[in-house]
Amino acid sequence: MCGIAGIYHFDKERKVNLDILKKMVNIICHRGPDGEGIYIKNNLGIGHRRLSIIDISTGTQPMYNDDKTIIIAFNGEIYNYIELKDELKKIGYNFHTTSDTEVVIKAYEEWGIDCQKRFNGIWSFVLWDERNNHIILSRDRIGEKPLHYCVWDNSLIFGSEIKSILEYGVPIYNRLELVEIYLFLTTIPAPNTFYNNINKVMPGHYLIIKSDKIIERKYWDLPDIDENNMERNKEKVYEKFSYLLKDSVKLRMRSDVPFGAFLSGGLDSSSIVSLMFENTYLPINTFTVGFDDKNYDESKIAQDIANKFKTKHYRKTVKYDDILSIIKLIAFHCDEPFGDSSAIPTAYISKFASKKVKMVLTGDGGDEILSGYNSFQGIKFSSMYQNFPSLIKYNIPKMLKVLRLLTKGNLNEKITKIEKIVETANLSFTDRFINKRIFYNYLQCKILTSHIKSKINIEDYMNEIINKIPYKDDFYKLMYYNFKYDLPDQYLLKVDRMSMAFSLEARVPFLDHRLIEFMINVDKNIKMEGWERKTILRKTVGKKLPKKILKRPKKGFSIPLKKWFKTDFLIENNMLKLKINNFLDTNTLKSIIEEHREGKRDNGKFIWQLLILNESIK
Repeated sequence: MCGIAGIYHFDKERKVNLDILKKMVNIICHRGPDGEGIYIKNNLGIGHRRLSIIDISTGTQPMYNDDKTIIIAFNGEIYNYIELKDELKKIGYNFHTTSDTEVVIKAYEEWGIDCQKRFNGIWSFVLWDERNNHIILSRDRIGEKPLHYCVWDNSLIFGSEIKSILEYGVPIYNRLELVEIYLFLTTIPAPNTFYNNINKVMPGHYLIIKSDKIIERKYWDLPDIDENNMERNKEKVYEKFSYLLKDSVKLRMRSDVPFGAFLSGGLDSSSIVSLMFENTYLPINTFTVGFDDKNYDESKIAQDIANKFKTKHYRKTVKYDDILSIIKLIAFHCDEPFGDSSAIPTAYISKFASKKVKMVLTGDGGDEILSGYNSFQGIKFSSMYQNFPSLIKYNIPKMLKVLRLLTKGNLNEKITKIEKIVETANLSFTDRFINKRIFYNYLQCKILTSHIKSKINIEDYMNEIINKIPYKDDFYKLMYYNFKYDLPDQYLLKVDRMSMAFSLEARVPFLDHRLIEFMINVDKNIKMEGWERKTILRKTVGKKLPKKILKRPKKGFSIPLKKWFKTDFLIENNMLKLKINNFLDTNTLKSIIEEHREGKRDNGKFIWQLLILNESIK
């Protein structure tokens, strides 16, 4: 992977300042410690930081075509570059390197901007086409690689990370109107950022900049589906899914440097490791993180998988003592509020793995491809619950409330979760979605943000988003939302920022666009037989795994925040002195802290979100 940054002055007579461009590039040196490249010509400047994975010796960037009329700075990998190179050679193109970046240049020369549709890979790139006098900023289909831009000072300023744009000197202010959305979604959804003037290029989109005009275009989207005619042939689905996933893993194992895999012990990462095992005669390096708290530690299961597939396995323990430094690290690398606490173990495992390898495969995307989140079970339950007789619907909540009051510990938490599912079963898709997203009491969260002027309400935002979803069935609506919003804005952002913080490239086999396009059209009852999550994976690749892996309940990549924040000195002494007190309701904030410390409610994840928000305030 790499990092890119650049400046384009709309005034053609204005020359790019080399020192400023170097600052923009150097601030993201973690994305590419293996080399730096700068191109400046009059009003255009392009910078690149390189992490060498393929063609280590001759892949220097920015890279040019033969007559130097096309210049590119590329961040990402084109996994099918060998096949595309062979095709272009037959057409008559000559190559001077073994780099996938040169393939992108030649592909653009042959097919123009439509070359994006031929790439199987992940990328963000800037391309200057001198013949047509325009710049192209492109981002991959799903949004695995980031790309930000800003129009200010009669210029276009862009970069892989927001911090590059800030190095240019762009003045910013915090967009506090987005705080409520952040507290519900744990992230700032694209194309927004938390700061004025700065935007994200949307996944599957590109910008064309000519003179002072910026045109945004979409080159890829999830396919349309016929919900009454989805693919229901099990054998066909199992066969094609198996082929596509195996081929995706094979393509993503192309590398000129040592690589490995993140292994959590879950179904998705274990399946990826099993397929890697089939594609190499060398031992695979696998990495996992563990905790002292047995309720969160999955390292023993990961070790069992490692033993089965004869990997070189490494384990690291996440320590509570590092929490303050981790907060600062996450805030620095994410540039804006990012409240998903699974960023903590992702940062740990990335730092740990980077000492052994330069590239890893991960199990991310499995829940999206396979509609494997527990919320899909909730949707199925809701459709059934709404058809229950009124008497049963009336009495179930009462019974659950009594059980909750009579129980403690883990059983109490399980009953509380069931109670919440039942409470939301009769709600609309949008209302149910909002209720399930908040880590704290819904009404008190509203009070917490009540002092923010012109805030955007989560209801208004979600209604606008969900009304745009072209699918009708709630199951398929959630599937669409997961792909288009949760995946790029939360899960892929986490993987990119935390891996690149330690100069580690992460590849995600489940998100091969061929696999996505096929699985989108698979019937929901094939994806989930009865109440079984990820049926397709279990009945195919999963057969190679130990049975106990298949029987395990779903566990997220989480940490013991509940325990950690009960005694943390920052919570007890400093929480009410933080910057967020300038715009949040302090009485509600006190209530959140006291409830958690006294064990009345687990507010650990919500407190984490607030700490990250505070650290992100400029």
